[in-house]
Amino acid sequence: MKLNMDKKFRNKTAIIILAAGNSSRLGRPKQLLKYKESTLLKNTFLEALKVENAFTIVVTGSNNNLIEKELNFDNVVLTFNSEWQTGMSSSIIKGVEQLLLLNPNCENCILAVCDQPFITSSVFENLRKESERTKKGIAASAYSETFGTPVLFHKKYFEKLLRLKGQEGAKKLINKYAEDVVSVVFENGNIDIDTEEDYKNLIS
Repeated sequence: MKLNMDKKFRNKTAIIILAAGNSSRLGRPKQLLKYKESTLLKNTFLEALKVENAFTIVVTGSNNNLIEKELNFDNVVLTFNSEWQTGMSSSIIKGVEQLLLLNPNCENCILAVCDQPFITSSVFENLRKESERTKKGIAASAYSETFGTPVLFHKKYFEKLLRLKGQEGAKKLINKYAEDVVSVVFENGNIDIDTEEDYKNLIS
């Protein structure tokens, strides 16, 4: 992890990019698929960097050496999840633990994945704006008649995120605390890359 303990880690929002999976359905690391003269992961990371008053954490796991080389920036915070095979929850926990280490007073975090090619900084910003406007503790992206990533959690949910197990993810808390959720439209958020066909459709 390349890290300077400077004022940016006192920012109130952490964007946690979950990039630990082994892309089993694709057969090669989806994080490194070429996209926009870059890669899916780098595209997500660079959009996250544009968000003001936020810092970004990337959780790696499978293929971590290749992925760390891809994100060779001075301002990247990389944290390795050695238990990535146990499920999504382990990466969420690793990311939240890292943000609490960097900034115990962090106000909220946004969980994001690296295979939504149409992610932009405005998607992240809209989540934060709607949470602040409505005073809701969870702001979830809405697409295809469901909620999904990216999703913002107020700090009051950090302990609950740390208690997730196995394949449990953000959806568990979104469903459990539905009265505290505001939905934020993410156009084309339903498009993600899981298979070669998905990728071919994206670049064709």
